[in-house]
Amino acid sequence: MKPEIHPNYREVVFQDLASGFTFLTRSTVETRETIEYEGATYPLLKVEISSQSHPFYTGKQSIKSTAGQIDKFNRRFSRGSK
Repeated sequence: MKPEIHPNYREVVFQDLASGFTFLTRSTVETRETIEYEGATYPLLKVEISSQSHPFYTGKQSIKSTAGQIDKFNRRFSRGSK
């Protein structure tokens, strides 16, 4: 492999801002902050949503029916037959 062309692949802690959940994984993301995690210091990346706070994964997702809205749109904007 050529030197100096590959990104820095290292362990990074991701922190969910919505729930406070943190997890350690590997990434090439560039960060400015660090955090103490399980006795060691790692780069920190703050994310707004993760599997711990996303409605799909937490089971709090509400599915809205759009069938009525589509019918309403079609009635409103359909062209009458001439």
